[in-house]
Amino acid sequence: MLSIVLIGTGNIATHLFDTFNLYDTINVEQVVGRSEKSLAYFSKKTDVCLINNTIKNADLYIIAVSDDAITSVSEKLKNKNGLILHTSGSAPLSGLSFNKNTGVFYPLQTFTKGKQVDFKTIPICIESNKESDLNLLQQLAKTISNKVYEISTTERQHLHVAAVFVNNFTNYMFTLGNEICEENKVPFDILKPLISETVAKISKLKPIDAQTGPAKRNDIQTMQRHIEQLQSKEKKNIYKLLSEAIQKKYGKEL
Repeated sequence: MLSIVLIGTGNIATHLFDTFNLYDTINVEQVVGRSEKSLAYFSKKTDVCLINNTIKNADLYIIAVSDDAITSVSEKLKNKNGLILHTSGSAPLSGLSFNKNTGVFYPLQTFTKGKQVDFKTIPICIESNKESDLNLLQQLAKTISNKVYEISTTERQHLHVAAVFVNNFTNYMFTLGNEICEENKVPFDILKPLISETVAKISKLKPIDAQTGPAKRNDIQTMQRHIEQLQSKEKKNIYKLLSEAIQKKYGKEL
């Protein structure tokens, strides 16, 4: 059985905790956090402690905190013999320089508290400099996911930037679209089948081949009409920027 100390109480930590608890071969010995309030959810199911108190010994220590806090948290584990991991998409493996046995356990997915996810479908990117540590990482990752990739720090950082484009920026576009609907009293739900089809298409086509719309067609009159309809300067600027980028990508006259 793999014993784990989980450090962090946010979205990723909560989802990992719930997932680990599904398996008899994994035991979350302890969850470590910064406040009693943040630990309340975990205290019902396992031992908890504050970050400056006594942290238990375990096979693996998973640091699921903000990137800026990874190094300072890892310093508190410098006397531990277990494998120290962080879950960041952008922080380098070298951020765990205080520790002897280190690795990365990066689930490439968006996590929201209260929204369940199926870890079996989530890609987990792993990294370690030692063969024995990598084997331990493989064991943990393959227990909870069917998609495990050995990825270097540089590759993972490129993936993380790409993830920001396809997830965070795309969701912001959904937010703007929802605002336009609300401003004009039309149901955003009408757009949801379009969103689903847009995502479904790229399972069969490259995104560059799936592009449609007035910018791709170089439909100047429609684009100008859209810009005039938009109520905020911010939305007008975003519309122009994205339309110009699409036109340039597909070789249209600007």
